[in-house]
Amino acid sequence: DLVVNGPGFVLCRLTPAFLQHHINQFLQNGKLPKPTSITPSTCVVDFSSPNIAKEMHVGHLRSTIIGESVCRVLEFVGHNVHRVNHVGDWGTQFGMLIQYLKEEFPNFANDVPNITDLTQFYKNAKQRFDESPEFKKVAQLNVVKLQSGDEECLKIWNILCDVSRKEFQKVYDRLSITVEECGESFYNSRIPAVIQEFEKAGLISVEEGGAKCVFVGDPFKIPLMLQKSDGGYGYDSTDMAALKYRLHTLKAQRIIVITDFSQSDHFKMCYRAANTIGWVDNNQKLEHIGFGTVMGEDGKRFKTRSGDTVRLVDLLDEAVGRMKESLMERITDKKANITEDEVPKVAEAIGYSAVKYFDLRRNPTTNYKFSYDQMLDTKGNTAVYLLYAHARLESIMSKAKTEHQVDVETMSDEKIVLGHSSERNLALHLQMFTDMILSTMEDLFPYHVCEYVYQLSIAASDFVTQCKVLGSPEMKSRLLLCKATTLAMRECFDLVGIRHVQRI
Repeated sequence: DLVVNGPGFVLCRLTPAFLQHHINQFLQNGKLPKPTSITPSTCVVDFSSPNIAKEMHVGHLRSTIIGESVCRVLEFVGHNVHRVNHVGDWGTQFGMLIQYLKEEFPNFANDVPNITDLTQFYKNAKQRFDESPEFKKVAQLNVVKLQSGDEECLKIWNILCDVSRKEFQKVYDRLSITVEECGESFYNSRIPAVIQEFEKAGLISVEEGGAKCVFVGDPFKIPLMLQKSDGGYGYDSTDMAALKYRLHTLKAQRIIVITDFSQSDHFKMCYRAANTIGWVDNNQKLEHIGFGTVMGEDGKRFKTRSGDTVRLVDLLDEAVGRMKESLMERITDKKANITEDEVPKVAEAIGYSAVKYFDLRRNPTTNYKFSYDQMLDTKGNTAVYLLYAHARLESIMSKAKTEHQVDVETMSDEKIVLGHSSERNLALHLQMFTDMILSTMEDLFPYHVCEYVYQLSIAASDFVTQCKVLGSPEMKSRLLLCKATTLAMRECFDLVGIRHVQRI
């Protein structure tokens, strides 16, 4: 029924029969319905992007997990997604790193150095660079040699890249992240052709000293510098070459770059320059998701007590460690449904999920205060609460099988019948899944998924509190409703990269 109310609000009443039909249909199919209005296309998502010879820190957390979730949502609706890790593997810093490795590990060619602490290695190299004029001079010459293809410099560069990749992969494995590395060095050979194209189009302005710049117009007073006065290339050069490659070679219809908000103007300028020179057609969309800062509980940028940047592995270790303690307390109090041997695996799943969800549940453009206590809370909008809600439904279905000999997985002939108001409310939330996906596709902010699964969990908790499931006359129908809800919850968990557990 449609009713126009008051100043023009259109109210729609959904009948239980309508809800029953749709929920029974997706239960029969074994999966939730996807939007039918989306035409699959090629998308590029540029995310994570750490720097070679530096460890991943808390600043990389947001780009990495937001990007992974964006990819999962795009893939869910059928898009072909290039998951690009635009690592910082080229640039002037490699001159000092190459020289430092040569001095510290003179036998590097035959005995590959074991560099486990990348942060300290980088700091030591930087200290030598700042303190020794001779070291600095040789380091600067190494940059030229590297860019000219010097065999020794390239060998050391490859060693540094390999060591870094192994360290990055440890973090990606923990957080269930999949990326395809395509770093800055990949585009180096493509930059001259881009500069020539802008020159032919009459868009290059040669500034004092010989730098080749592109002014994109108001409100941007500073130009994009496609070539420095010394003939070198910087971020502007690389990002324009990357943009052309993604538009014309990968033929991306939608490009999404995920970095911190401070780079917002840079990408606006790159995108405007690409439009001005005619690289972008009407069907191609260029986007930048600029995320806010992760802060400590003091409201300042999140740091260690000594003032250093927080390493991402340390942050993850702390979350898992705290979750282990919590689970062991539950076992001691006889509240747990897992054994002591299962604690490490469950603590990892919940700990990593808690870190991710605490970030993803908010608008990515905002800053937020990092708090282990809040993210690991069993109440409120946390991954821990959601996983407990999911485990509670799984427990009900498990007990139905062991105590009542009713297996929800074999009830193919049964149908859901919605009688109680809490059942109808839960079914309504299940019905809204496709609408949530469509909303997410507009801005690609994962918090839409988080808010949906949180409200779904609240509705599910209300349902199992208000309605007796096991041993009731409506048991089979209500077990099917439990199953439908766990299907929807797990789909949402997958979209935001949360590892679900059956028992806690």
